[in-house]
Amino acid sequence: MCSTGRMMLGTFRILLVLVHAAAACEFGPFPYRATGIVCRMTKPAALLLNQETAQVIQAAFRNAKFPNITGERSMRLLGRVAYGLSNIQVNDLSIERSEVELNEDDAIHIVIKNMTAVFKGTLTYGYAGAWFLQLFHSVDFEIESSIDLQLNVKLMCQKEQVVPDASDCYLTFHKLTLHLQGDKQPGWLKQLFTDFISFTLKLVLKREVCKEINTVAQTLTNFILDLAANFVRDQDIIVDISLASDPVIKASYIESHHKGLVVYKNNSSVLSDSVFSPSLLTENRMLYFWLSEHSISSLASAAFLDGRLVLNLRGEKLQELFEMEDTEAQWKAVQMIFQGTSYNDSVAKVWSLTQPQISLQPEGTVVRSLVAVEVSILLAGEEPLVALYMEKEITVTIQATYAEKKLILRPVDSSIEIKAFKCTADPSGKDTSIQSFLENMILIAGIPEVTSSIGSALTSLMNSKGLDLFDIINPEIITRKGYVIVQLDFGFPSHLLLNFLEKSL
Repeated sequence: MCSTGRMMLGTFRILLVLVHAAAACEFGPFPYRATGIVCRMTKPAALLLNQETAQVIQAAFRNAKFPNITGERSMRLLGRVAYGLSNIQVNDLSIERSEVELNEDDAIHIVIKNMTAVFKGTLTYGYAGAWFLQLFHSVDFEIESSIDLQLNVKLMCQKEQVVPDASDCYLTFHKLTLHLQGDKQPGWLKQLFTDFISFTLKLVLKREVCKEINTVAQTLTNFILDLAANFVRDQDIIVDISLASDPVIKASYIESHHKGLVVYKNNSSVLSDSVFSPSLLTENRMLYFWLSEHSISSLASAAFLDGRLVLNLRGEKLQELFEMEDTEAQWKAVQMIFQGTSYNDSVAKVWSLTQPQISLQPEGTVVRSLVAVEVSILLAGEEPLVALYMEKEITVTIQATYAEKKLILRPVDSSIEIKAFKCTADPSGKDTSIQSFLENMILIAGIPEVTSSIGSALTSLMNSKGLDLFDIINPEIITRKGYVIVQLDFGFPSHLLLNFLEKSL
């Protein structure tokens, strides 16, 4: 559930603190075959996210539906005593501490220590004595409890997606103290029901609470999967984040492998055997994303086919580009191209004529493409006049960073080769000063402006998916030959989980 721009935090949720893949899907003999995206969450991240487990457990207790409990007992002199417990509710739930362990090839063990809760309800009882005297009473009861909860959470694989199984659930009671209406009832009555309530309520609590925890975990996982799917989908461009192989659990990290295939208008890219190796990722940061060159290149191709690699500049932006330096050559070129027209009455269109070729290298992301530039003068009531048209082959190396909730793309090396050139003011093309000026302007100001605009567009897209809601700490985007690694620490926004639990349960 991942990618540099559109997928950077597809799995950046609390899923992996709750689940682990134990049942395999049938993926074939190669463990990393057809893998375009890999996510690794390390033990420090699991410990951080485990702090949110208390919210899930509390929601499970609050949302559990405790059934009415009825029965009868025989007592000497009193005869048969019938009883019922109803309106059972949980109050004042608190958790002292929570622990999590990653057990290799087993499960994620979550232990909740010294959880205290107060259960309230109504106790109704009646009895028929030897002289057929029938009396019925109702008293409010309150039960103080101290409980340890242990979860062994596994993940079942269904339809190449993760499905949590939290049914391996144990409750251990250290205290279960009954109070009947402030202890005003006779001692025999309290003694009569204490043992029964202690035994019966333990069974009911275990059954209902464990069932609700499993339900909450599955509801939360479905919500996370929906978020991840939405994060890597934008109109006709979709990234297939279904599992490519069984997830891996180690004592120090959890790792999942995803196809990372780009689907555009139902046409999918084809990925060959992956070059991923576990040794490419370390365990120093909380969260890692490994992305193949093929996945990123396929995204760029889909953006091209969808007509997204187009930029229009006018007004102040246009003026900044063409007046980047105050020289005679600049003044002459501007006069010839715009013919005295205001920048507000002109527009420059920049677009890619061919699918960009992406190559990931240690120096950065190398992009090669044939690009067109067209400057048009807008005439009132007439068709725009094309004052300048040129085609150029551009090769640019881009380094990416993420800071202050913004994706920043910075060109560090660029070259251009003009392939076609037409200027209305110089139809013969003999005045080389214009081409020289434009080539210099494109290298110094044009390419940085285009890459900055792409970075801003990707930032807006990711923030529209909710990326800006997360506290991302010291993120690094590291390119290597054939792949890129995104590594970061994070702080979890608890209010997102609380909002989800309040709305969904």
